[in-house]
Amino acid sequence: MRVLLVVLLSAALLAGCAGSEERLGTYDKTVIGAATGAVLGGVAGAVLDKKDRRGVPIGAAVGAAVGGGIGYLFDRQEEEFKTVLAREQEAGRVEVERVRDDLLKITMQNEVLFDFAKADIKPAFAPTLDKLAGVLVKYDRSVATVVGHTDSIGSEAYNQALSLRRAEAVVDALVARGVPAARLSAAGRGESEPRADNATEAGRQLNRRVEIFVSPQA
Repeated sequence: MRVLLVVLLSAALLAGCAGSEERLGTYDKTVIGAATGAVLGGVAGAVLDKKDRRGVPIGAAVGAAVGGGIGYLFDRQEEEFKTVLAREQEAGRVEVERVRDDLLKITMQNEVLFDFAKADIKPAFAPTLDKLAGVLVKYDRSVATVVGHTDSIGSEAYNQALSLRRAEAVVDALVARGVPAARLSAAGRGESEPRADNATEAGRQLNRRVEIFVSPQA
């Protein structure tokens, strides 16, 4: 009877959400789905005795539903990044890549971001930063790590420091555009993670970059 009560309450909650579905956007429906999962978890905990092992699969099912909602929301965020950055991708200035189910990588070439040996972002890149920040602000259940990379010209210590300053400059620019600092972090990799051979100018150009790794917030 207790399990039946949980099922009936679950059906009622889901029906209430479904009735409003036509008036909701995709983003809103995802949020409601996650909230419904949280409510159902609370109902199950209240109805089932703590010693009743049937609470375990019910909790797992609720957790899966919430996780699925977060995953769907992350998919939507990826698509929005690709949409707003379509021009930059066509021009080869930005790459948007899903490297894992829970990890998105946005790569920006240093030539469009910085002057040689500098860590001041070029004014011409401001519109792209506006787009990046807009998506990060909208999808506030994600976090981002900004990682700077250089080629092998110069000392290892110099390249490490330069890559970190460039990553921090991007973080500061995103914060200035409304992204909470708590959701961002910066790291420098210097010349330690090349994409191509540093023996050629084309390879060095590929290695000079800033990457933003976006993942769902735990």
